[in-house]
Amino acid sequence: MHDESKAAANGCGKIRSGAQNGAALLALMEKTGYSMVQQNGQRKFGGPPPGWEGPPPPRGCEVFVGKIPRDMYEDELVPVFERAGKIYELRLMMEFSGENRGYAFVMYTTKEEAQLAIKILNNYEIRPGKFIGVCVSLDNCRLFIGAIPKDKKKEEILNEMKKVTEGVVDVIVYPNATDKTKNRGFAFVEYESHRAAAMARRRLIPGTFQPWGHTIQVDWADPEKVVDEETMQRVKVLYVRNLMISTTEDKIKAEFNKFKPGVVERVKKLRDYAFVHFFHREDAVAAMSIMNGKCIDGASIEVTLAKPVNKESSWKQHFNGQISPSSENLLGFPNKEDGTQKSLGKPASLSVRLNGQHSPSPPEVERSTYPIFPGIKLTPISMYSLKLSHFSSAVMHLDYFCHKNSWAPPEYCLYSTTSQDGKILLVYKVL
Repeated sequence: MHDESKAAANGCGKIRSGAQNGAALLALMEKTGYSMVQQNGQRKFGGPPPGWEGPPPPRGCEVFVGKIPRDMYEDELVPVFERAGKIYELRLMMEFSGENRGYAFVMYTTKEEAQLAIKILNNYEIRPGKFIGVCVSLDNCRLFIGAIPKDKKKEEILNEMKKVTEGVVDVIVYPNATDKTKNRGFAFVEYESHRAAAMARRRLIPGTFQPWGHTIQVDWADPEKVVDEETMQRVKVLYVRNLMISTTEDKIKAEFNKFKPGVVERVKKLRDYAFVHFFHREDAVAAMSIMNGKCIDGASIEVTLAKPVNKESSWKQHFNGQISPSSENLLGFPNKEDGTQKSLGKPASLSVRLNGQHSPSPPEVERSTYPIFPGIKLTPISMYSLKLSHFSSAVMHLDYFCHKNSWAPPEYCLYSTTSQDGKILLVYKVL
C-alpha cells in the first residue's frame, strides 16, 4: 500500500465523524488492493485497478453520480457500485473540510457495465430517504466556435484551427438553411481528448486569437446525447439533415419510398431537417444506408438514426442545450443587449422542472409589440440566435424541449365537442 494512500485515509479519519473513519478506508484498500490518492480537490480510488494492463477504458465507460450524502465515502460507495461491474476508477470530489462535495465519477472497465450502473442505480436509495442520481459521463472533447465568417468552408476552418491548437480531429460545419454555399456562422471542433479541448479553449479565448480578422466566440459544445445500444436497436425513425427549405414532406416521403414502396409511415419536416418514420426498423436501416449522401432538390442530405430519450439516463448533471430551429417567430428586442447572442446554440436557462431538477430562471425580459408597415426590412433570424428569455409562447417552449430530448416534433390534433348549452367546444391534444 502506498504511503500517500495511507495518508489520504488517515487524514480523512481525523475529520470524519461517527462510525465511518480512516480504519474503514484502510480496510477497503486492503480488501480490494486498490490505491487511494487525494489531489486537486478529489480523491481517486484505483485508476488503474490492481493488475490492469493496457490503456484506460474507452469513452462511455464512466458515470456521473450526484446527490451523494456529504458524509458518505468510498467504503460505502464502492460496494454499491461494484454491483454493476468491475470499477476501474472512482473519483470522489472533496471539500477542504473533509466532507465530499456531493458528487463523484465512477469509471467501469466496459460500456455495458456503465449502462447497467445507470439502469440499476439511478434513483437508488443509498440511505433512508437519500436517493442518488446516476447518468452517463463523457469527457467533452468538442468546442463550439461562433461568429465565423459565413463564406468559410470546412477545410478552411479545419486548417485554421490546426494552426493554433493541437489535437484537432475534425470540424463539423452546418450549411446555411437558405443558402447551401454558406455556413451558419458557427462550427464544432472535435479534439482527441478532453485535455486537448480544454487547452484549445484557453488558447482561443476571444481577443487573443482572431482568425480571418474576426473575433470569434468560444465555449464548450453541449455533449452529445448518449443512448444505450439496446434502445438504439429498436429505433425506426431516421433524422434527415441539410434539406432545402423548399423541399416538401411529400417529396421526402416519395424519395424514401423509392427503394421499397410503402415503407414510410409519415414524415415531419422542420425547416431544413426532418424525421422520417418507418413501419419497420429493418426498412429504416436499409433506407439510411441507401439515402445517406443522396441529393434531394439539389441538396446533399445526411441521414442517421434518430436518437430517442434514454429514460434510464435522463437524470441530468446540468440543464443546458440547444434551441430547436423548428419554430419561428418574429420577436422585438427592447434594447440591443437583449439581441446580443453570447453563443449560438447556448441559450439562457428556462424556469422549469425537468426530471425533478429545477433550473433558475433569468430576469424577465420586457416585451413589446411593434407595428409592421409596408417597406420595413425584415431580416431572417434563426432560433439558434435567441435566448430562452425571449420565448413568449408555450408552443416555442414545447418545441425546444422536444428538440433538446431528441423526441419527434409535437403533433397538434384539434378536436371538438358540444357543451350542454349547445356551444361548440374546441380542444387541442398534443402528441
